[in-house]
Amino acid sequence: MCDISDDSRFVSLNAPQRVWSFSSIHGDLERLSCLHDAVYERFWPGDRIVYLGNYTGYGQHSAEVVDELLTFRRMILAHPGVRCDDFVYLRGRQEDLWQRLYQLQFSPNPVDTLLWILSNGVTETFYSYGICPNEGVIAAREGTMFLTRWLARVREAVRANPGHEIFSTQFKRAAYTQRDGRYPLLFVNAGIDPGRDLQNQNDMFWWGGDDFTSMSDPYDPFEKVVRGFDPKHEGITVNCVSASIDGGCGFGGTLVCAGLADNGEFFELLEA
Repeated sequence: MCDISDDSRFVSLNAPQRVWSFSSIHGDLERLSCLHDAVYERFWPGDRIVYLGNYTGYGQHSAEVVDELLTFRRMILAHPGVRCDDFVYLRGRQEDLWQRLYQLQFSPNPVDTLLWILSNGVTETFYSYGICPNEGVIAAREGTMFLTRWLARVREAVRANPGHEIFSTQFKRAAYTQRDGRYPLLFVNAGIDPGRDLQNQNDMFWWGGDDFTSMSDPYDPFEKVVRGFDPKHEGITVNCVSASIDGGCGFGGTLVCAGLADNGEFFELLEA
């Protein structure tokens, strides 16, 4: 496997004794607030908190979810000994869709691309920011100049919420604990291709994952891969080499926060 220590797309958690990992939130403010309260009571300085992507989309309160993520970060940082890099935010499908949205004026078929983006949960996110998605479709049909102006209004709507634009620049592709440690863990959004090294996964991190639970061997040098989104919505599944902790939040299921110890065992599994 290639050395990723100098690749800013990935982040090392070093060797924490405990990691709290959140599954896909999908705009569900109530469930996130509930789990934040539970983790706040259990958090120890030295713990790491990893959000496994898909913060927005499908739910009714995407913008408010980002506010809650930023507020909770400030609350935990108030603890003595807690550092900014104790928090990690991974990029998921929803975050990838927003990046595609901002490049929409370069798409050869902007109307079809926008309709596909909207059908994957972004419609609800637009409404939470006070944006009318139908205006975007009209602008895409009218031409590049109209579409560019509409996208500028989208950016302005996001910027009107303090911290949201900066938050969107913090996403990592994957996080991992110390690779020569006691039990190296890899954290991803949806999946990996076991036949590729990390630097060549490309969008497999958020658009792959259909065969994730069929992995039979560890993804060297990691003992276990943990993901926060299951595209098949098959629920929480844990085996010796992988862990899928998606409870189906945003699709009628629960939001999950899994606490993992440095031996790879789950010491707590919280659901809301």
